[in-house]
Amino acid sequence: MQRFTRAPGLGSISKLLRPGSRSISGLPRPGSQYAPPKAWVTLFLPCPHFDSKPQERIVFLNGPVDDTVSSSVKAQLIYLEAEAPEKPIHLYIDTPGGSVNAGLSIYDTMTYISSPVTTTCIGQAASMGSLLLCGGAPKKRFCLPNSSIMIHQPSGGYYGQASDIAIHAKEILRVRERLNEIYQRHLTKPHSLEEIERLMERDKFMGPEEALEMGIVDEILTKRVKDEDTDEKK
Repeated sequence: MQRFTRAPGLGSISKLLRPGSRSISGLPRPGSQYAPPKAWVTLFLPCPHFDSKPQERIVFLNGPVDDTVSSSVKAQLIYLEAEAPEKPIHLYIDTPGGSVNAGLSIYDTMTYISSPVTTTCIGQAASMGSLLLCGGAPKKRFCLPNSSIMIHQPSGGYYGQASDIAIHAKEILRVRERLNEIYQRHLTKPHSLEEIERLMERDKFMGPEEALEMGIVDEILTKRVKDEDTDEKK
């Protein structure tokens, strides 16, 4: 993925913002030498799907969760919350998972901001994606009829001195316990930490009905739910 490089002659980001707009003028076109990575395009480059109906307040998490994608999603969440803290933000998830640290930083941002974050799985929400799906606002976590949800314990590897390997093994066990606690907090069906640990022992794939039964989602959608704030403006 191409790195974000500052283009010569461009002022600060704040100077590029147009009042009342969620796009930044003056940024290089995609494909040029100074183009930002694709993960930033949704927020920072003009896009008819977002400029035409800014009240929709939509954020997409698409593809593996890494530091670049995480930074993009967090920036959009914080920007939209600053624009209208009382209005919901709709996070659409289609990801195979990825970095635990990058995913947890998105989760922390979702719980940090004032705006309620509605989560919807459109495709797959695997690994860290399932935690973000589960971590949406209460009664506002959805999936589509052919979605796939997968949960499992974190994985990782390390090599080096025996003492360092022991340190990293202890850390991944701490992270596993922390992830299980987050799932337990958001699951609508009661599960003990021991039960969650057993469920996470191996890759566990679920269809929408199983995810609903477990309490990861609140509803299976066949049609898009219109936001009340959007209807009031029409």
